[in-house]
Amino acid sequence: MNGPAESHDGPDEQQPGGPPRIPGPRWAADDLEARFAPPVRKPEPVAVTEPQPRSHAVLKSLLGAWALAACSAEETQAVEEHLTECAPCAEEALRLRDAVGLLHPEESLDLKPLLRSRVLEDCLGKRPARIPVPAWASPYDTETARLDALLRDFGDSEWETPVRLKWFEEERRRTRRTTVAGVIGHLLSVDGMVATALGLDDPLGPQAPTAGGATARTEHYWNSATGPLTGQVREPWREQGHTLVRTVSFAGRGVAELSVDYGAFALPLGDAFLERAFECWVHAWDIAEAVDYPYDPPSGPHLNRMIDLAARLLPSALAHRRRAGLAAPARSLVAAGAPGRTLHLEIEGAGGGSWDIALDSPAAKPSPEHTVAQIALDGAEFCQLAAGHISPEEAAVGQHGDREAIRDVLFAAASLSRL
Repeated sequence: MNGPAESHDGPDEQQPGGPPRIPGPRWAADDLEARFAPPVRKPEPVAVTEPQPRSHAVLKSLLGAWALAACSAEETQAVEEHLTECAPCAEEALRLRDAVGLLHPEESLDLKPLLRSRVLEDCLGKRPARIPVPAWASPYDTETARLDALLRDFGDSEWETPVRLKWFEEERRRTRRTTVAGVIGHLLSVDGMVATALGLDDPLGPQAPTAGGATARTEHYWNSATGPLTGQVREPWREQGHTLVRTVSFAGRGVAELSVDYGAFALPLGDAFLERAFECWVHAWDIAEAVDYPYDPPSGPHLNRMIDLAARLLPSALAHRRRAGLAAPARSLVAAGAPGRTLHLEIEGAGGGSWDIALDSPAAKPSPEHTVAQIALDGAEFCQLAAGHISPEEAAVGQHGDREAIRDVLFAAASLSRL
């Protein structure tokens, strides 16, 4: 007898009346995931390659970026290694580094007064101008440029700044009050005498006075102004200066001997340009003092030319004072060209030198054997004396010999000044 059938709940239990089923394998879930997941591939090893060396042309093109510290670390290393092996690139790198040192923010709008002359001197030394400025006109060209650089950034209030002009007349120092614009008008008026000698237009026009020299022309210009002088005077003054230099540069040889009439005296054109350069510097000094701005003396070679002009004018100035009864009479009559009493003038400092001054006659020949006195002066102080900025008694001089001759020469130097 068969016992009662056991009950099974499993899915493989054969159901009555159905087809028989074949039980399948029982897989674990982890086994299924592992069986049907995509195969995992191991990463292939990456080959490490050495950086290819850069060519000379590439490294040279990186020098600018290297000088500016704009290269990557790898490029910097490559460039610096190359510089140890390539002398031309090393020299170029040093030049670029020096140039980078100049690339800094502008600190001030105030340019050094000598900057333009130094730049021009350097440029002309490397490549001379096709039409060079004559050596005797170069101080005037430089001093007008320096003064123009000082004036360039002046505002309205600075053009109206009071300036006191000083000069020596007869036995005492004179002064005249004006403004910065008035000083430039004065320079424009007196430069006009040089312009007319060259056949150029007179800045004062046909109504310019024909007598009285620099003082009369200046007074006419100041009095004819319809209102207070302003900075507008700068442009005609500067344009006239450019025209003067350009004209003598194209004129050729011989023009330096052309006479320029100053009224009471005349000067060859070459000396007139030196005189104008000296006055331009002196009045630039007056302006700089009025606006509390430092102003340097001219360069040594230019200052030497100005001092030389003053020293050459001393015998005539001394004779003029003697005729006016302001100096001691001549000790002896000396024929033209003959040696006579002499004073030895020693100028120290930049632009200095030594000059022998004839005492008894402008036509006499100075002679070391006939020296009766000696004077030693600093160059800047001698120029202040010749400009009338200090009196002969104020000049700190080294003196030796005839006291009367020394006094007469010091007063003659002061008499070279004028408005």
